Amino acid sequence: MARRVVITGMGIWSCLGTSTDQVREALYQGKSGIILDEKRLEYGFRSALTGAVETPVLKGLLDRRQRANMSEEAEYAFMATRQAFEQAGIDEAFLHGNEVGCIFGNDSSAKAVIDGYRVMEEKHDTELVGAGSVFQSMNSTVNMNLCSVFNLRGINFSVSAACASSSHAIGLGCMMIRQGLQDVVLCGGAQETNMYGISSFDAIRTFSMRMDEPTKASRPFDRNRDGLVPSGGAAALVLEDYDHAMARGADILCEVCGYGFSSNGGAISDPSDNGSALAIRRAMADAGIKAADVDYINAHATSTPQGDMVEAMALNSLFAGEHALISSTKSMTGHECWMAGASEIVYSIIMMQNNFVAPNINFENPDEFSAKLNIASKTTETEVRTVLSNSFGFGGTNSALIIKKP
Repeated sequence: MARRVVITGMGIWSCLGTSTDQVREALYQGKSGIILDEKRLEYGFRSALTGAVETPVLKGLLDRRQRANMSEEAEYAFMATRQAFEQAGIDEAFLHGNEVGCIFGNDSSAKAVIDGYRVMEEKHDTELVGAGSVFQSMNSTVNMNLCSVFNLRGINFSVSAACASSSHAIGLGCMMIRQGLQDVVLCGGAQETNMYGISSFDAIRTFSMRMDEPTKASRPFDRNRDGLVPSGGAAALVLEDYDHAMARGADILCEVCGYGFSSNGGAISDPSDNGSALAIRRAMADAGIKAADVDYINAHATSTPQGDMVEAMALNSLFAGEHALISSTKSMTGHECWMAGASEIVYSIIMMQNNFVAPNINFENPDEFSAKLNIASKTTETEVRTVLSNSFGFGGTNSALIIKKP
């Protein structure tokens, strides 16, 4: 029989806070982390909206060479991983004595590339770019840095799958453990928050233009939504074989019960209700549950007109008449892109632990598709035992995860 997979530690570094306590309070209060960054307008952006993520202070935690090798998103991931390992009771001695894997979702590292280009334009000398640049600029910057800093000796790679990256990373980590290939895998996602990584999204008019009210700009499922708000940070989760976790006396936060995936096979930027629904059905089948068993759905909904409509269609086809509450935490965080699948598992675990469903803020006027959904527009105090978390990305990549309260 396949082994059971549990989560024993989690860490978060986001615009809602840099600890689970801060994030819990923000989720419960429905507090947005979105601001206006005037520098983006000066740079040439149409929209200056973004999630405000605190810059980590690494001096005193890492030596100069280690810091020099880290991209912005790797710094976020390091801070989140410290929290996750601490909660899981994994210390330096454990890491030296046990094989721990690392699978992270990340699909860009633009700032390091831009910085290197600028040095070359000015100095015309590759040696002045800096030795750490190569490790900052690769898509695998996060897992390569984490494995080096924490001495991780298990599976080690990045998942690049657009906005489903870190959800797929968790699904793959789960599969590794189920098959007996690893006992412990650090999984998560990271997203740079600088303007360079998302300028192309602004170019195709993806972002909300509601700049006069930043905290009301991200409005998933609302009829008056006009685009997403970019955000980022990092989320880290310690996935572990159930028997292994019990043997070492670890606390179990939740069980990862289902992973489903699909590809739309259509136009590169078009979502699909059929593709989304297929990933969800596969996750529920993997978990051995029915729609009636789901208490909460953390929707992918990013606040784009087409994407939210298509997800609403998929959810209606599967959950119409069922009791599951639905909300998109992106209403508060904006779209955390490559980290979203992992951060939304952290947000869902926090709700699970504290018996509430966070609100889909700014949901004031439903459209014809969202009107049929059981959307939690206000914080709802209720027991949350089974959660479905959706993540969909460009290129038609879809991922769905099911977690259960222990």
